[in-house]
Amino acid sequence: MTDTASMPAPEKIPFWRNPTIRACGFQAVMLVGLVLLALVIYRNTLANLTLRGINTGFGFLSNEAGFGIGEISAIPMINPGFFSFVASAMGVALGLFLLFRYLIQAEGNGKNRFMLGAGVVLFTASLGCFYTSISMVETYTYTHASTYVTALVTGLINTLKVSVLGCVLSTILGLFIALAGLSPNWLLKKLAHAYIEINRNIPVLMHLFFWYFIVFQRLPGVRHSASLFDTVFFNNRGVYLPRPVFQENFALFFVAIFLSLVIVFFLWLHGRKRQGETGKQPPVLIPCLGVLIALPALVCLFTGTPFHFDYPVLKGFNFKGGMTLTPEFMALVTGLTVYVSAFNAEIIRSGIQSVSKGQTEAGRALSMSEGRIMRKVILPQALRVIIPPMTSEYLAIAKNSSLAVAIGYPDLVSIGGTILNQTGQSIEVIGIWMTVYLIISLLISIGMNWYNAKIRLIQR
Repeated sequence: MTDTASMPAPEKIPFWRNPTIRACGFQAVMLVGLVLLALVIYRNTLANLTLRGINTGFGFLSNEAGFGIGEISAIPMINPGFFSFVASAMGVALGLFLLFRYLIQAEGNGKNRFMLGAGVVLFTASLGCFYTSISMVETYTYTHASTYVTALVTGLINTLKVSVLGCVLSTILGLFIALAGLSPNWLLKKLAHAYIEINRNIPVLMHLFFWYFIVFQRLPGVRHSASLFDTVFFNNRGVYLPRPVFQENFALFFVAIFLSLVIVFFLWLHGRKRQGETGKQPPVLIPCLGVLIALPALVCLFTGTPFHFDYPVLKGFNFKGGMTLTPEFMALVTGLTVYVSAFNAEIIRSGIQSVSKGQTEAGRALSMSEGRIMRKVILPQALRVIIPPMTSEYLAIAKNSSLAVAIGYPDLVSIGGTILNQTGQSIEVIGIWMTVYLIISLLISIGMNWYNAKIRLIQR
């Protein structure tokens, strides 16, 4: 038997050979080197700007812009009314969340009863604050006398409008194309395949040029506009639509619609719960339609019409009244939608095909229709495969919207370029571009990753 006391003590390893210490040391040296390099670049940049007499800083943002923007949107003013509106909206959302959790976990214990009471109180109080604060939110629009900050915010709103519409429309169109590609109909399948192969192999900039110069710029002139029921007009200057003009009682009408949607949601949730407990589906469609129609109708009956429409009318050389969708806006949204929908269709198709065929056969064995199998069985499981690559396509839409400058749409990049040419503050303007697009991309990634985590398959 070996005597452990007589064994030599293990040799102590020098600290510079310790893998952990060496790894931390190398990273610290790399970090110090990067900081020093950034300081050198910063000092050289300041020296070169001073040598050429170029001022630095963001003080120019408060100067008068003095140029026009072809497409402007209302910008909410940051005041106490705006903060009250945001706080009340968050309270309504939190109250709905508590009520939703109660209906999911309704067991009658003290914790769930407290959750129900807190949800009802918070929702009711926040809804009252929401109704009173919605009329306190003031907006303003860009004019020639506005500052550069207002111009950049207007460009940001235009960018967000295109990005959100592009994400929604490309997803819907991609879903239809994917289902057509999986159809047993030979012609429909080939048409979907041709759509995908053609659109995703054409550069996105060519898509924008095609829709702007070949399609929307070739529409008839103003005096020969195509019309739809004499209320919607199409010409090479855009699409002219009726514009709703809100009355003083619109806030109450909006709250009534919101309440009806909440009631419909909880009716639907209660129907699902009853179906899971008893196996029988209670009538939900007729009560939901009744709530959606009755509550807003009662508000209109007692308070009057909440809005009326301002219709576009041809006067002189152009239409007056209504609202206008410019050719640049339509070309940008259409081009991005068509281009990205081809990629989304392939993503959705691969996600659907990743679900085992046994799931479809089990649904058919239960006498479920093909549409119900797709909605209730296949797509919920396919989302786990669809969401991660779909996130990249949403990011591509947000970033490719910067190509709007090629067709004259006043987005953030286009307006920023005008400001850069007027002021010469290239570093500041480019820094604003990079920061804004970084924040947009991070918000999209965070939201999609959160949703992906909610629907992931949890292994037991």
